[in-house]
Amino acid sequence: MKCDAVLKAIPLYFYGELSAADEDGIEQHVHECASCAQELDRQRVLAVRFDRRQLEVPPGLLDSCRADLMAAIQGGAGAREPAPSPWRLFLDALSHSWSNWSRFRQPLGAAAMLTFVFFAGRYSHNISGATTASLLSPSDQVFSSVRSVQPESNGGVQISFDETHRRVISGRMDDQNIQRMLLSAVRQDNPAVRVESVDLLKNQADSGEVRAALLNAVAHDPNAGVRLKAVEGLKSLAVEPDVRKVLAQVLLDDENSAVRMQVVDLLVQRPDDSIVGVLQNLMRKEDNSYVRLKSEKALKEMNASVGTF
Repeated sequence: MKCDAVLKAIPLYFYGELSAADEDGIEQHVHECASCAQELDRQRVLAVRFDRRQLEVPPGLLDSCRADLMAAIQGGAGAREPAPSPWRLFLDALSHSWSNWSRFRQPLGAAAMLTFVFFAGRYSHNISGATTASLLSPSDQVFSSVRSVQPESNGGVQISFDETHRRVISGRMDDQNIQRMLLSAVRQDNPAVRVESVDLLKNQADSGEVRAALLNAVAHDPNAGVRLKAVEGLKSLAVEPDVRKVLAQVLLDDENSAVRMQVVDLLVQRPDDSIVGVLQNLMRKEDNSYVRLKSEKALKEMNASVGTF
């Protein structure tokens, strides 16, 4: 995500109105972008300050605010004036929702009430019915996603949320904890993380777990960059029967011509009858001239015909 998109989405991020993928995108971006992280922290500090105020939440207020927020955002798309910020839209939507509640007409009271509603779900813990506020400093790398909000008969509110604490670890590649984290990263949704992880693991292919991860990546990862890194990691294992079987299937099925070219190079390092059949089948449907040239050259070197009979 770019900075402009992240800055516009931060209010919705705090309000829990983004998809899980968008939330992950924001969290990844602020981890790498100092200016956006500063803005996120600024709004977090504001939330902490308002969270100290104790106000009674009317039942159904959160649902009403959400509906008015989305209506305000959608309704403001065609305005000729400079587009207001998401934060301004949010405050306007809330003001509209409370127009019939006289006790909330004062701006300070409305702002305090607003922040309590959607920030309380991120910084409060409910344990056996007792709510305990947890105030976070700007340096805390804590990300929360509100999943449900239920009003209680006593005037309180019960909030269910998922919370993630970001940690940073470092170590050598022979560290089992580091290797275990990299193996986990290979299965993450972020393709950039998978590429970097496979690139680091490719020199550890003598490990059974790493070998299995590389084979799975080259056969099933949707990102061509990850698959190419996995092929590099399998070079030293290209003579192994199980590895050759997977590579032969990849050669026939992979959509990316660069991946297919790299696989041809690996398989012809040790030519055999099974590879002859695979290359001949490939020649019947291959539409990339470079892959065809590589395959045809390999077949000629093995004294095999280009086509099947």
